Amino acid sequence: MERDMRGRGNPWTPSGLIGQFSLSNNVSSPTLDKETEDAATDNDRSDSGEFVVTMLAKAKLEEQGIGVKGRSSPLLEVGTQETPAFISHRDEDVTAESWRQHRKHVFVLSEAGKPIYSRYGSEEALSSTMGVMMALVSFVQSGDNIIRSEHIVVFLQKGPLVLVCVSSSRQTEQQLRGELLYVYYQIISMLTQASISRIFEHKKNYDLRRLLAGSEKILDGLLNLLDSDPSFLLAAVHCLPLACSLRDSLSQILQKAITPNLVFSILIARNQLLTIVQEKTVIEDARLEPADVHLLLNLIGASSAFQAGEIWTPICLPLFNPDCYFYAYISYLDPPECTVCLLLLSTDKEAFYAVAECKRKIEEAMMAQNSLSLIAKVQSYSVSQVGVSDLRHFMYKPFDVTGCFITYSKMEAPYSSEEEKMRLLDLYRYMHNRIHSTSRPLKLIYHVAERETLLAWVTSKFELYTCFSPLVTKACAITAITKLLRWIKKEEDRMNSLKLVLFPYLS
Repeated sequence: MERDMRGRGNPWTPSGLIGQFSLSNNVSSPTLDKETEDAATDNDRSDSGEFVVTMLAKAKLEEQGIGVKGRSSPLLEVGTQETPAFISHRDEDVTAESWRQHRKHVFVLSEAGKPIYSRYGSEEALSSTMGVMMALVSFVQSGDNIIRSEHIVVFLQKGPLVLVCVSSSRQTEQQLRGELLYVYYQIISMLTQASISRIFEHKKNYDLRRLLAGSEKILDGLLNLLDSDPSFLLAAVHCLPLACSLRDSLSQILQKAITPNLVFSILIARNQLLTIVQEKTVIEDARLEPADVHLLLNLIGASSAFQAGEIWTPICLPLFNPDCYFYAYISYLDPPECTVCLLLLSTDKEAFYAVAECKRKIEEAMMAQNSLSLIAKVQSYSVSQVGVSDLRHFMYKPFDVTGCFITYSKMEAPYSSEEEKMRLLDLYRYMHNRIHSTSRPLKLIYHVAERETLLAWVTSKFELYTCFSPLVTKACAITAITKLLRWIKKEEDRMNSLKLVLFPYLS
């Protein structure tokens, strides 16, 4: 049983947000060093197996003697340590039935048919398969044909790169295309769009794996997040719920610890955003989009090597400017737990020591205010806190807040297993697609599934998705949502206290 009401479409759809590039004209961002570009296209260069940021930053770091405290090699560990969260599927047999049974395959190849990345199985074993995929791309483009299959097959061409998704999930073509865009952006974040274009202009059959060697688990981790984190679906960033006074004090600490060419200062806790401050003149042109923040969070969370000490590495923010690098200082503030991470982004590749001094000031101020222990006590919302019977889960995204932020409850019983979490997220994806349908956009959907009842509601002020036990009627669900919105109003300061803080530019 399903009933819906027609309404206006919502401009905050993932595809719409992802597709907006904001290029800053005021920020003097660094470009790829010529010697790095030349090395990228040198056929005689042997594969090093190092993570790409090592290859881009190592020479300058060695020249300056900069790197990880207590280590002679600054970034050698990045990308070489496996973490339990990300299990590699590189050695999987691509001829086995189990390989075919995966819910979603993602492949990246060049226009010349050279394999670049595969989520499951090695690229070498799939080289002939990717050649066939490139032929299919040409077939579809030339004849405007549709490939009929038991799976959804989505092709996305971005410059010299071709991305392919083969899915048996309930996701729509638009949702899968959005995920392929994220994969593309993650590659751009490591290499920049301009450098990839130059590489393939110089040599069309260049093997890009030589530059991306060791970064596979970064892409694996991103795809895992896309499958499990609802913030991607709503194109928003999940913030840790904090008292307004604590978040403001953290913002003030970051605002006071600045140096010339420092553009963004970001605090992260348990893969959730705490606060962000931005250099004042940047706001005239652009601000960080949710997709850029997601890429930063994934990069930091994908490797335990970032927990080793102070890391200085180039990073591109594709939606801010896809052709230039920032230089990122990454350091955890609470070793050995390593749950609170400081990320400082500068446009000056020589600014390591100045930025490290900012980190020292931030540490001292947070210690004086006992901030780390206060952050450690903060927990994500449990649905039991709401006090609404039969409510199992909710996701809430307000539209009247600076930026794009989302709040959702923890996944609890009966959604404790990975299979059940995925099933619930699939239901949310179905509801989201109905709400944001281009042909028939909706405002309200009441949907009775086999094991639960869901209600989605979008207004000019918020977007809300709720899950109830299976026997809840529409009237009861609407009454429960009224109570939930009252509770959200009371928690508003903790949910939405994150504001973009600007600091003046220092010349």
